Amino acid sequence: MTIDERFARIEHVTAGLAEERRKDREECRGLWRDTQRQLDQLVGRVDTIATHLDAFIQETAQRDHETDRRLRETDARIDKLISAMGEFIRALPLPPA
Repeated sequence: MTIDERFARIEHVTAGLAEERRKDREECRGLWRDTQRQLDQLVGRVDTIATHLDAFIQETAQRDHETDRRLRETDARIDKLISAMGEFIRALPLPPA
């Protein structure tokens, strides 16, 4: 093999390696773009879920406050009813002994 043939072969191999490297670089860029797009979609979904979760937490807290208020009102009504029953029983005449 002559020197010129060796140089031709080296140039051919080098050109092949350069082409392979270019294809790898393009593939990596494509993968990076896809990953970025997927991350952006994921961020959007997480934001949506967080917004819904915040609204749910606020609604739940509001319902809890309303339930507490209604329970306090019910407790007060029960206390009044028990007191009224006690007054009624006290007002009954005692049976003869």
